[in-house]
This record gives sequence, structure tokens and C-alpha cells, in this order.
Amino acid sequence: MNKVNLREVAEEERKSPKGKFHKFVKDISIALGRDRKSLDLAKRHPFDLAAVRIPKGKSYCPYHSHGAESELYLVIAGRGSVRDRNGTTEVGSGDAFFFGPGEAHQLTNAGEEDFVYYVIADNPRGDSCYYPDSGKWAVPWDAPEEAIVKGQAADYYEGEE
Repeated sequence: MNKVNLREVAEEERKSPKGKFHKFVKDISIALGRDRKSLDLAKRHPFDLAAVRIPKGKSYCPYHSHGAESELYLVIAGRGSVRDRNGTTEVGSGDAFFFGPGEAHQLTNAGEEDFVYYVIADNPRGDSCYYPDSGKWAVPWDAPEEAIVKGQAADYYEGEE
């Protein structure tokens, strides 16, 4: 059995150059030994679990949809605004929601305190993302990160801030 205590999992800060997107992520599955590159499910794990904290007024990432991935969210604290094809919905502590492949979404802190939630994703190998606001795609390729393209290689935040 692999075991970690969430207090001991490193929190990684990620933010965009202009600051619209800002998050703190604890990759719990990685702390439990998940190998992102392995095709072996015993090493890859059948799903990922992360604890996410978004500061006041910030968004996790640009509005996007996954080609193959499903994501389940459980809000722990704070208030968030979840954008989808129908507009925006406010969520708070205790709320759970789900996005399947092809369902565009974006999470934003809508309150005065940090917006905190868990996300469980099945992370299928070869998943792609589409960014409707900027017309970009994130596609897997033989490199540590996915390629962001818009008719040609593009920066992840191009057209988003």
C-alpha cells in the first residue's frame, strides 16, 4: 500500500504571465507513485486525484474541453463560478459536478477566500484539449509537455488573457 498525508504533499504554484490564471495544486496521485509516462496501469493508476486551491479573482485555466478525459469535482471550501456551454453556475462547499469528454468548462474563484476542491480525472493516454475562446488545441507529442497549436505551434496563454 502506498500512503501519503495531504499535509506532506508539496503544493505547486502555477500562474500565467499576466496573472489571470493562478492556482496551487497538490498532485496526490503523483505523491502516491503514479508514473505519467507508463502504459502499465499498475504504475499509471486508473485515475488521478489532485487538491486545487485558486486565489481570489483568479481562474484555474482557460475555458477548454478534453477529447477523451472525464473529470469529477468536489468543492471543499470557498465559492466558485463554473463556466460551461450553458453559462456560469455558482458552486460552494459540498457541491460535486462532472464533465465528460467534449464538455467545455472553466473554474474561477467567485468569493473572497480561496476556492478549494478535489478533482478526480481518468487521464486517458493521448487526450487532447480544445480552447474555444482562442481556437487552440493542446495535442500530445513526444515531449515532456503537450504541444499548443493554432494552425502552428502557439503559447498556452495566447489569446486567453
